[in-house]
Parts: sequence; structure tokens; C-alpha cells
Amino acid sequence: MTVNKYIATPSRTKEILTKYNFSFKKSLGQNFLIDTNILENIISHAGIDKNAGAIEIGPGIGALTEQLAIHADKVVAFEIDQRLLPVLQDTLQPYSNIQIIHQDILKANVSEVISSCFSQEQPVHLVANLPYYITTPILLKLLHDNLSVESFTVMIQKEVAERMAAKPNSKSYGSLTIAVQYYTEAEVVMHVPKRAFMPQPNVDSSILKLVRREKPPVQVHNETFFFMLVKASFAQRRKTLRNNLVNHFKPDWDKETIVQLLEEAGIDGNRRGESLSIEEFAVLANAFYSAVNNNT
Repeated sequence: MTVNKYIATPSRTKEILTKYNFSFKKSLGQNFLIDTNILENIISHAGIDKNAGAIEIGPGIGALTEQLAIHADKVVAFEIDQRLLPVLQDTLQPYSNIQIIHQDILKANVSEVISSCFSQEQPVHLVANLPYYITTPILLKLLHDNLSVESFTVMIQKEVAERMAAKPNSKSYGSLTIAVQYYTEAEVVMHVPKRAFMPQPNVDSSILKLVRREKPPVQVHNETFFFMLVKASFAQRRKTLRNNLVNHFKPDWDKETIVQLLEEAGIDGNRRGESLSIEEFAVLANAFYSAVNNNT
């Protein structure tokens, strides 16, 4: 198949959309990539080779799926829009190493799919142009599910990518940063112009690469409590850590108790959540969790 026949070109994309009289659904956040060079860059950053298995979410008309099929051993793609199933059957017909699963990724048992579709020793990477309206729930579900996936290379809204890869003391740093970096090492690897999509989105896009950590960078007594405390610490960004935690834990604990626990953790309550490293949040959460258990 020659390059000018690839799906990810404006002319081929228009041809496919016309053939199937396809109309974009805003509710599904459908923006199709029409630049093969960008797709090849994504594949390269993802570390896909002929030994690898690839998982895709929202293949659309198959632009990224096609490139994954060329470079990977096998591709499994989840598509929620039933209208696209016959389109994908047509556009991806030349490739025998693709499996399309008609399912909502938020309801899918991805671990089961990985174990049944890929060999145990095979490296598996998730690569996707994610629908922007639901990026965060998808990624957090996949991270919490502790999948046997080496990396996640995803096209997402630039602002969200920056939040996930942020450093302390930056305006992008928040509870989402901590949640993502607890499980992975995050890096924004490239930005993508709006003209690379059909239709063009209203927001700028970036490619975020998340490499799965062998183990979290910190030890916490209870993960659920840790993430809850982190979220509470950012409830109102302009408020101090002490004030946010007082608001969260009232009426169970009074201000004096919160101040005492902050002192025991060695954290200045006048700081704001954005100034704390993940290590400091772990110390803080462990101190508070121990206090909760001692009171029960």
C-alpha cells in the first residue's frame, strides 16, 4: 500500500466519510487525524515494533489503527460508535492483525482482553487519540486497573496533558498530576496543530507519554485515602493547605487537631497544595490515616 493511499490524508478521509455518509457526533468527541507524519511520530514515541501488542481506544475510521497494524504485531481497538464498525471493516480490510471490539472502554475488562489477545511475554502499549471530553476518566480507570501495559501514548487536550505532566509550584500542578504520577512517569512529547484533524477541534492538542512505574514512588498506608487527601488539599487552590483540610475533615476534627497533624507530618499548614511534592503528600496522608485509625 503506497503512502498516498493511507487513511490519514484529507482526501482519503473525505472519500471514506462521503462513501458512508458519516456525520460526526459531538457527544463522542470525534476528531479524525489526517496527517500521516504525526501518526508516525506517535508510533515512534510509543516504542511500537513488530514484537509489540497495541491497544487503541476510539479508532474512528482507522487512521491510527492502520499505522499501528503496520508497525505492531497485533492491534486491539475499542470502538463505542456502532456506525463505525462497517467503516472499519472496509478501511482496515488489508490488515489481518487487527481486532475491533465494540464496547465502551469505561465498561470493558481490559485486563481480560490483554490476557486473551496477547502472549504473556509480549510488551503491550496503549496508543490512542482520546475523546477530549472523557480523557481523564478513561486514563484514571486504566491506571487504577493496574493493567499489564508498559506505556500509554495518548493524544489529548494540551491543557490536560500539561496538568498530568506538571511539576510542583506550577499552575498546572494539581490532584490529577499526583494521581497520574503515582502510577507513571509522565512527559509531554509533542504538540499537534488543530489543522491535523477533521473536523478541527476548538482546543490545542498534545501527545502525552505515560510510562508505567514498576512500583509507586511513595509508600502509602491506604491508596484511596491518599488520593482523597490530595484532592481535598486542592479543593480551593487559593486557600492554604490547613484551611482546605479543616474544611474537608469538619465536623469530625477541629482546627487544632488538623494543625497538630500537620506539625507531626512536618508540613507547614500555611503552604498551598501546589507546593507539595508527591513525597510530602504521602507523609501527610500517612499521618492523617494513622490518626483516623487511632480514633476508630
